[in-house]
Amino acid sequence: TIDIDDGRKIVAQHHRAPHRTPTMPAYHSQFNGNADLRVVCSMPLIPLKTRFKGPAPQCAEGTDDIIDEALKFFKANCLFRNYEVKGDADRLIVYLTLYISACLVHLSRNQFDKASAEKEVYQLAIKNYKVPGDKDFVLGGMVTAPKNRGEQESAKDYLQQLRQETGKRLCAKIYEHNQNVPSKWWMCYSKKKFLNKVLN
Repeated sequence: TIDIDDGRKIVAQHHRAPHRTPTMPAYHSQFNGNADLRVVCSMPLIPLKTRFKGPAPQCAEGTDDIIDEALKFFKANCLFRNYEVKGDADRLIVYLTLYISACLVHLSRNQFDKASAEKEVYQLAIKNYKVPGDKDFVLGGMVTAPKNRGEQESAKDYLQQLRQETGKRLCAKIYEHNQNVPSKWWMCYSKKKFLNKVLN
């Protein structure tokens, strides 16, 4: 079974074949089809619950944002080698799932306490990273190139905002029960490779 943060459990079928994908359906974003959202490079600028600066509108109190979704569904979605994009918001789910994986891989290389881990993922969030329009952007086949410099900057700033806030919330989860030792039930997923891709 795979624990989902809201208390539900899903059952993954275990196969001996090394490259078989799970048989349960992948999770998709509730923000798909929201026509009120500004879209940049085929990615919607979904409101976020964050204090990090960026172009994201402020999310309403008491509601889940796209980062909540990505973290909630990560343990299930990261098992997939294929993922059907059913709307613009799913592109962000893909990106965030890959970014969470990148954070876990980074943190698995050393024994960090929570404070140190937060510093590590913050530096990871702001380091030079690929954006739509770059040759090696990991979602190159899923997004469109920016139409102009302003759109490119908006995409870059929004992705950085997502990366910063996701790293912060991820640390809160993996150090929820021990400030000095990360949860093995999160860190074990550092070995999984969603869509067989690595975020660059």
